[in-house]
Amino acid sequence: MAIKAGRRLTTLRIRQCVANIEDVYYVYLIGTHSPMPEQPKPQRIIPIQPLFKAEPKVYPRTIEGFFQRWRWGFVWLTQLIFYGLCWLPWNGRQAVLFDLEARRFYLFDLVLWPQDTIYLAILLVLSALALFLFTAVAGRLWCGYTCPQTVYTEIFLWIEQLIEGDRPARMKLDAAPMTSSKLGKKSLKHTLWIVLSLWTGITFVGYFTPIRDLGNEALTLSMTGAEIFWILFYGAATYGNAGFLREQMCKYICPYARFQFVMFDSDTLIITYDEARGDPRGGRSKKADPRQQGLGDCVDCGICVQVCPTGIDIRDGLQVECIGCAACIDACDQVMDKMDYPRGLIRYSTENALKGGLGRSEIVKRAFRPRTLVYSAVFLILSAATAWSLTHRPPLRVDIVRDRGVMSREADDGSIENVFHLQLINTSEVTRTYAVSVAGIEGIHLARPETVTVPGAAAASATITVRVGAEQAENLHGARAMRFTLADVGSPDVQVEEAAKFWLP
Repeated sequence: MAIKAGRRLTTLRIRQCVANIEDVYYVYLIGTHSPMPEQPKPQRIIPIQPLFKAEPKVYPRTIEGFFQRWRWGFVWLTQLIFYGLCWLPWNGRQAVLFDLEARRFYLFDLVLWPQDTIYLAILLVLSALALFLFTAVAGRLWCGYTCPQTVYTEIFLWIEQLIEGDRPARMKLDAAPMTSSKLGKKSLKHTLWIVLSLWTGITFVGYFTPIRDLGNEALTLSMTGAEIFWILFYGAATYGNAGFLREQMCKYICPYARFQFVMFDSDTLIITYDEARGDPRGGRSKKADPRQQGLGDCVDCGICVQVCPTGIDIRDGLQVECIGCAACIDACDQVMDKMDYPRGLIRYSTENALKGGLGRSEIVKRAFRPRTLVYSAVFLILSAATAWSLTHRPPLRVDIVRDRGVMSREADDGSIENVFHLQLINTSEVTRTYAVSVAGIEGIHLARPETVTVPGAAAASATITVRVGAEQAENLHGARAMRFTLADVGSPDVQVEEAAKFWLP
């Protein structure tokens, strides 16, 4: 009996240990129970969770107005520069060319070499400072007016509106079943998008390969694999970002939208909705007095939402998705004009201005605060120093390397000589001839007069033999400091000095 009770207790404990909240498993002990029939296991359905919330497609409405004209002005300006600058000739070459193969960057009269990498670092620092300054003063000006994502999205939207119509027509077309008319419009739109994207890719590569040579290669089907790859890559990026991703780039991918608020403060100029004036919202006739109906100036028409390229409602306050394009300002001002209400229900303002009722002059005055003054001062000082450095840098770079085969040797006349290899880079585009001289040690001189000719924007090398007279060498030992001087024969005021060491036994 005791054995049977122990077996039952053991069986019960084992069953409790292997039990699961969803499935029940039966444990069979040999000699205790007969086998139990298998029970069907319950099916567990795990719902698939999407990584991103599904959002409806944004159909921005066409709008005209002051800020919209400014936006299109910047679209024209940026694209004229981008598409046209690579075709501008300068000194028999392309005005702006980043020749990676020759390791030279041409910026009009300026030629930069790998040794000038410091200027690239300074350019990046200046760009960051400018971005910080503009953001601290007036929010996301870069995003709303000059960001490539904004510019190309605006161009692609213009093509889409030209072919498919304005917002209601595009919405109706997308909701309609596929017909020959719809297929024709969609095909034409995407064809124009692809052509523009490929031309953008070709222009981009044209800043690294001379655009005229690239055009000839395209016509003769002789482009390199790297050129084809980057044309297709940049074209696909333009097509995908401006044609499909659009506001998703600004809302989820671009990091600037995530850290911009760090640079904001209560005096940063942003797009705001005057809640005190506009609420309570509601529709009314033009002749009705909104104050008698207990309403604000906002007629709740929703046009500010319809024109927004990211599909947000600015009346909900400042949001991370707002790119500062000011389309809602133009839309609201037009509605206010139709209702005979004052403009500015949605406007550029600051948080302090809304709270304190500050005027335009006070807003401008508060723009000159410590943060913006520090940004401006650092930006101006660094810009001035960089400009001075570029305009005053010598047109010659010299690298001196000692002949490593022999430290020093005795010449036929008893003097001690060292051999040096000079590497010269002419940073200008004018051929220059330099006379070489040495100094720094008593009795030091060249074995023979030396001149070196360096073509424009090119490099040259020379081997120079330097000697110290026998009488002076007797009293000198070890390494002695000396210097080379290279003076332009045609322009004596252009000269470069480089230090070196002369070795004596």
